[in-house]
Amino acid sequence: MSLFVKKSLDQLLSQAENNSSGLKRTLGAGNLIALGIGAIIGAGLFVRTAAAAGQAAGPAVTISFIVAAIGCAFAGLCYAEFAAMIPIAGSAYTYSYTTMGELVAWIIGWALIMEYALGAATVSIAWSEYLNKLFGGRIPYEWCHSPFESFTDSMGVLHSGIINAPALIILLLLTLLLIKGTQESAIVNMIIVIVKVSIVVLFIVLGWQFINSANHTPYFIPEGTAPLVDSAGKVVADYSGVFKHGWGGVLGGAAIVFFAFIGFDAVSTAAQEAKNPKRDMPIGILGSLLVCTVLYILFAHVLTGVAPWQDFVDPEKGREASVAYAISTYMTGYGWLAKAVTVAILAGFSSVILVMLMGQSRIFYTMSNDGLIPKAFGEIHPKYKTPYKANWILFVFVGLFAAFVPGNVAGDLTSFGTLFAFVLVSIGVWILRVKNPTINRPFRAPLVPIVSTLGALVCAGMIIALDKQTLKVAFAWMLLGLVIYFLYSRHNSKLRVPSDILPKASDFEKQ
Repeated sequence: MSLFVKKSLDQLLSQAENNSSGLKRTLGAGNLIALGIGAIIGAGLFVRTAAAAGQAAGPAVTISFIVAAIGCAFAGLCYAEFAAMIPIAGSAYTYSYTTMGELVAWIIGWALIMEYALGAATVSIAWSEYLNKLFGGRIPYEWCHSPFESFTDSMGVLHSGIINAPALIILLLLTLLLIKGTQESAIVNMIIVIVKVSIVVLFIVLGWQFINSANHTPYFIPEGTAPLVDSAGKVVADYSGVFKHGWGGVLGGAAIVFFAFIGFDAVSTAAQEAKNPKRDMPIGILGSLLVCTVLYILFAHVLTGVAPWQDFVDPEKGREASVAYAISTYMTGYGWLAKAVTVAILAGFSSVILVMLMGQSRIFYTMSNDGLIPKAFGEIHPKYKTPYKANWILFVFVGLFAAFVPGNVAGDLTSFGTLFAFVLVSIGVWILRVKNPTINRPFRAPLVPIVSTLGALVCAGMIIALDKQTLKVAFAWMLLGLVIYFLYSRHNSKLRVPSDILPKASDFEKQ
């Protein structure tokens, strides 16, 4: 049978209508918007903004957010069309299976692990950094950093990481919450979202009066800018590359901050748990994207105006906990706000991790039901009706990355997985418009194929702008995925055994 065998669209629509999977439809439009905001406003805003400003874009990181948002808007419209039409867990994986076939679906499913699992790892590492900031740096460097990280302090003492223990702790707590139930997780997420959005708005309003126009001049990092070094003479930022200064730096910054926008994609993974997916999925996806884009641009403008972008690449200054650093250093009289921001960010990061873990477990669940990964990933808890084994396996995988891999590495790989998914979803909408023009589409992306083509091109451009090391690691990851597909998944695909295409109802009755 062909490597590009496709799932029947009728079969998917029937599965969505019956919803016999055991996952409960408990989420309304408000819950979905909150899930999107919960995933979007987190490490991407509080950590990646400073990273993009310091490493590539300078104050022009605001334009980087606009570029990234445009790519997301095109892709978001395509996601909204798919999610309303095919309200099944699995997101881009499921859409690709229907439009481009099994091999492409497997590739994107494997890439989504980089998006969600590594996204959760990246944010848990940021959570650890902010917890240490809240404790005044009292957590020993060795126990809150990976073995691949080190720095020399002002006394000339070298510190090397051993394991990131706080990151493991928060992953464990949120895994237990997810196993308990989707509705419970959504309620906790909603409370956290209200708190952290309030703090973001407070920082924008109060920080505006502390903007120093000199920090925005020049607005772009000039060509020929000398590398920045720390107190030990180690180079912490090099601006010689084409995507490290000027307009190229804006694109490079967009590739870095794109990690901040993956929340609306996470909304699509919850389609099978939405009460009215045909109406609520587009609202959840596009609503969360719009709200967060506005907040991002304002936040980046204030942050780079309050503190010079050069501070955000120095590990002894603002590279870690950049927002709290900017407040405590440059906003006289607002030390309390730095503490409040740190607490709110810890809570906010928790909601991001929660949504990322939920999204990945739902993708695992769908891939398992298709036979492409072992059936343990698709087993539903008999009481809580959640894919509990997938959650535990995910905890082990994400925990290893969080404990032993630097946050910047995992974050850039997450951006690759996200962008790759967006490219294929944009292409998939066009394909389905051509092959199935008459199917009912509760939401239609406008100006297809223009919107879908621009979405694919903009996202592909940001993939190219990622650093070479990230692309090499991503390529190796995709090769590993192909090996697993040809050794295991291809031979266990239920689509190749007609009688096993869908789980039997009796399987769920036994649960």
